[in-house]
Amino acid sequence: MIFRFGVEGDLTAPSADRLTVGDPRVVDFLAALARKLLAPTVARRFPELGSLGYFLRPAELRRSVEAMATRPDALVFPRGNVFHLPPANVDTIFVYSWAISALAGNHNIVRISSRSAGAAEVILEALNEVDADPVIARTQRMITYGHDDTVTAALSRWCDLRVIWGGDRAVDTIRKHPLKPSARDLTFPDRTSWAVLSAPGWRAADPDARRAAVVGFANDAYWFDQAACSSPRTVFLIGGGDTTGIRAEFLELLLDVVDRRGWTVDPAMAVEKRVNAYELAATGAATALDFPDNRLTAVTLAGVEAAPRRWIGAGAFPFAEVDSLSDLVPAMNRQDQTVSHFGFTPAELRAFATELGGRGVDRIVPFGSALTFGAIWDGYDLKREFTRLTTLQ
Repeated sequence: MIFRFGVEGDLTAPSADRLTVGDPRVVDFLAALARKLLAPTVARRFPELGSLGYFLRPAELRRSVEAMATRPDALVFPRGNVFHLPPANVDTIFVYSWAISALAGNHNIVRISSRSAGAAEVILEALNEVDADPVIARTQRMITYGHDDTVTAALSRWCDLRVIWGGDRAVDTIRKHPLKPSARDLTFPDRTSWAVLSAPGWRAADPDARRAAVVGFANDAYWFDQAACSSPRTVFLIGGGDTTGIRAEFLELLLDVVDRRGWTVDPAMAVEKRVNAYELAATGAATALDFPDNRLTAVTLAGVEAAPRRWIGAGAFPFAEVDSLSDLVPAMNRQDQTVSHFGFTPAELRAFATELGGRGVDRIVPFGSALTFGAIWDGYDLKREFTRLTTLQ
């Protein structure tokens, strides 16, 4: 099923194969893929593949199909041809996007970056090993090609929906290639994510709960080298009072988790983090810097408005203090995606989301869930985006 572009003929030609929303052949294929990804030997090497396998379990697939296909006011059909351009820095995201689209019955072409490695290679091997109905190979293609505008332009004209993941520059570059008039783009550009920690909630938590929270935070931050759009960067300590002890305990626990997991940061990355931290200090955005370890850099920010939206290195955590979640609202904008949290009540979080009123932040999730993909992502309901409706009256 994994082809390099040009090996299997003209991918732009219309196909006689027809898939339906929730096509059993696709469901069976995805379920078989899930079994391979959930194998203990795979999940131990790449824990993120365990989450992906769970997402593709038969029970989850059935729920997705039911949510996708059930509309009292319309008939639901595949959107058509979908061209996916996933990022290279998060090597599982292409499967989530593609799987939902395939489940919707679309013909898909996914461009896999030549720089993909690690978990992505394991996924591609698993895809090739799954026994599947021949229609899967004819309608679902994973391809690799260089920066070839001719190929990208041809696939852009072929598709009914183009799914672009990556930074703002990548989105702008791909958008230079026109779509046919009936097609459209679904874009996932640069995003920033935050962590919020309640000082009263931390003080009220027992040691086991605190450690569990930090383990979850570490998973959110250190998988994908803190470069995923939903990876937390700045940590906001909420609740007033002296939070010096809370921050010190949090960082101590975090470094212990990093030690136990055996996570490392490349020396060149550690140098880059240090340079970026000094830049924050030189511009007045940071008032103090702490470098306890190559894998951990702590930055004290001058205020909420100084929180950096750009990636400054793996294991780099700016800190800022505010009295309440409401104090963050003026600083949030449409670039902000995920707020991961610990120690807040559901009422506090709902009030925060209501006050934001859609001006920013698409996800508010507990520590440990920032990287958990959902069919609602960046404010889009992908089950709806990958289908089209026909009204019948």
